[in-house]
Amino acid sequence: MTTEKSAHGLEAQDQGAAALVVSLSSSPHESNESLNAKPPPPKDRGRDAYMFLASCCVLEAVVWGLPFTYGVFNDYYSTHGPFDGSSNLAIVGTCSLGMLYLDLPIVFAVVQAYKRYIRAACALGIFIMGISLAASSFATNVTHLIITQGILYGLGGSISYSTCLILLSDWYDKRKGIAFGIMLGGTGVGGTILPIVTERLLQSYDFRTTLRALAIAIVVLSSAFVYYMKPRVAPPANPPPIRSQVRVRFMKTGAFVALQLANTLQGLGFFLPSLYLPMYARSIGASQSVGALTVVAYNIASVLGCVLMGIVIDRWHVTTCCLACAVGSSISIFLLWGFSNTLPPVFIFAVLYGVFAGAWVATWSGMVKAVQRSETTADASTILAWISTGRGLGNVISGPLSEALLREDHWKGVLAYGYGSGYGVLIVFTGITAALSGSCVLGRQLGYFK
Repeated sequence: MTTEKSAHGLEAQDQGAAALVVSLSSSPHESNESLNAKPPPPKDRGRDAYMFLASCCVLEAVVWGLPFTYGVFNDYYSTHGPFDGSSNLAIVGTCSLGMLYLDLPIVFAVVQAYKRYIRAACALGIFIMGISLAASSFATNVTHLIITQGILYGLGGSISYSTCLILLSDWYDKRKGIAFGIMLGGTGVGGTILPIVTERLLQSYDFRTTLRALAIAIVVLSSAFVYYMKPRVAPPANPPPIRSQVRVRFMKTGAFVALQLANTLQGLGFFLPSLYLPMYARSIGASQSVGALTVVAYNIASVLGCVLMGIVIDRWHVTTCCLACAVGSSISIFLLWGFSNTLPPVFIFAVLYGVFAGAWVATWSGMVKAVQRSETTADASTILAWISTGRGLGNVISGPLSEALLREDHWKGVLAYGYGSGYGVLIVFTGITAALSGSCVLGRQLGYFK
C-alpha cells in the first residue's frame, strides 16, 4: 500500500512537473501573441506619426537640399580650378537629381520586398551619400564629379528617400496630402540653409574641404533620425517576391499618360533656374554671395508652395493644381526673368517661381489618387515611383540640353534685358516647358479622369 501511494505521489509530481514545463514553454509564446495583438499606432495622429513626419522632413532636407544647392557649386566650379572653363558642369547637378528620380521604381520594388529591413536601407543610402561627397572632394575633372557628386549621390539619396515615400502611406491616410506637402517643405528648408553654408565654406576654404565637411554633417544629422523610419504595422516575415511588387497596368490608363507627359515636360525646365540663377545674377553685377541668395530665395518660397499645395491638393482636382503651377511659373519666367537686368526683379522671380514651380511635386499625391481611381488595384508607391521617373528623365535631358542652348544663344546683344543677356534661349525654353506642363488639363476635358 505504501508502494502504491509512492507511485501515485511520483505520478502526481511528474504531472506537476510536466504542467510546469508546458506553462514555462508557453509563456513566451503567449507573451508574443499579446504583443502582436497590441493595436498599432494610429494613422494621421499621435507621437509616432509626428516623429516619423519630422524624420522625413530632415531626410528630405538632407537628400534634396544639396542637389538644389548645386547652383552655388556650379558658379564656383566655373570660376575656380581645376574645373574653370570646363563644359558639362551643369550635368553634375542634373545627374544628381535625375538619379534621385530615375531609379526609384527599382529601389521601391526591392525595399518593398524587404520592408522588414527598411531602417537598414535608409542607413545604407545615407552612407552612400556620405561616401559620394567624400570621394568627389578628390575629383580632378568634371567626369569625376559627374560620377561621384552626380550619379553616386543620387543613388544613395534615392535609397534613403524611398523609405520615406513607402512608409508615408503606412502612417498617413486622410491627411496624406498635407503630410506630403510638409515633408516636401523639408527640401526648401535644406535648400535655404545649405546655399548659405556652402557659399561661406567655399569662400573660406575650397571645394575639397567643403565637400568633406558636408559629407560628415549629412551622415551625422541623418543617422540621428533613422530610428523613426519604421513601419506602422510589422511587415510579414515572408513577403511576396520582388516580381509581385511590380504591377504596371496603370501605365496604360489615360490619366497616367496625361499626368506623366505633363510631369516630364515640367522636369525638362524645372531645375534650370535654380542651376543658373547664381551665374545670371553675377552676369548683371552681383557678387557670388548675393548670387547664392537667389537660390535661398527660391528654396524658401518652395517651402510655402509645397505646404499650400499640400492643403489644396486634397480639395481641388489634380489637373487644376497642375494648371495653377504651370500658369504661375511660366508667367514669372517670361515677364520677370526675361525682362530683368537688375537684381530686384531677379529676386522677385526667384520667389514666385519657387512658390509655383516648387509646389509641383506636392501635386504627386493627387496624381496617385487620380490614377488609382482609373486602376483600383494599382499600388500607390509604385505609381509614385514611376511619376518620379518621368521627372528624372526630364532632369537628365535638361543638363546637356541647357549647355547646348547656352552655346547656341545668338540673341546676346541683339535683344534687351534677360533675353539678350546670353541666357535668352534658356529663359524661353524654361518658360515653354513650364507652360506645357499644364497640358494635363486637356486630359480631363477628353474624359481620361474618373
